[in-house]
Amino acid sequence: MSTRNRRPTIRDVAAAAGVSRGTVSRVLNGGKLVSPEARAAVEAAIASTGYVANQHARSLATSRSNSIAFLLTEPQHLLFEDPNFSVLLRGVAEELSGREIPLLLMVAGTPSEWRQITRYVAAGHVDGVLLISSHRDNPVLADLLAHDVPVVACGVPLGYEGRVGYVAADDKLGAVTMARHLLERGRTRIAMITGPLDTSGGTLRLEGYREALGDLYDETLVATGDYSRESGRLAMAELLRRRPDLDAVFVASDLMAAGALATLQAEGRRVPDDVAVGGFDDSGVAAAMHPALTTMRQPFGRISSEMVRLLLEVMEGEEPAGIMLPTSLVKRDST
Repeated sequence: MSTRNRRPTIRDVAAAAGVSRGTVSRVLNGGKLVSPEARAAVEAAIASTGYVANQHARSLATSRSNSIAFLLTEPQHLLFEDPNFSVLLRGVAEELSGREIPLLLMVAGTPSEWRQITRYVAAGHVDGVLLISSHRDNPVLADLLAHDVPVVACGVPLGYEGRVGYVAADDKLGAVTMARHLLERGRTRIAMITGPLDTSGGTLRLEGYREALGDLYDETLVATGDYSRESGRLAMAELLRRRPDLDAVFVASDLMAAGALATLQAEGRRVPDDVAVGGFDDSGVAAAMHPALTTMRQPFGRISSEMVRLLLEVMEGEEPAGIMLPTSLVKRDST
């Protein structure tokens, strides 16, 4: 059928430009990984074919909902307690707003909520899912893939690295950097409060800490939290009981570091004189602490934009890809 008798499609633009549909999609979605020559060819093809990205018509023609889900697989209270989630949510919403794609917020922290969300998404109410805080044994990801739902994860999806696209901060190298910073400050009994060990952030930050400490690593200096403030408070108390001689602690999130700091102050430990404290994230909590927290900055704005870009590409048929972004050390008063 001639394009004179129907609305031009991305396929028509790709054929006219001599590029793949994925390349056309990246140009339309503002992607940066397109050569100047390919971009110029696509733009010329759009002009020559008369292609217009009419989202309503596209939805009717493809049976798509023209919406995307932001799915947090954590207890509901963490959406409001952990500032990282709201920062990611805001960044994703801004990226999609520019593309006129609605964003649905979904929180599923219990097995019954997992089942409800899976049924809703599998019914076609959203076109793709941005999966936030994936745990190794959580069945949601397997269920979404079984229903051929396009998914991109925030953080490495443990067990699904080759099947699911993801955007992650370099957790291991970030942990190496923080642990080395504490060593350079003259600390030798450096404890760690890890995140959940069924998440990539939990395991990779622990690996980086162990690598940096080398022969100084001691498992009695390690406790585990769940990224909540309360878990940081309790883990710090456990570490002080177990190793009252510790002189530094690397905490795998700023929110847990706030809890750890409260315990140290309650126990009369001066920070950083007696115990240096380092965090991870550089959320708003870090600068507001007293003393202000030295931490590893995650590039949340870039993480949000890259997640959206990768998901839109997967929705257009591209293969899933993984992106690892660098973190940076932010020195403040706690070390």
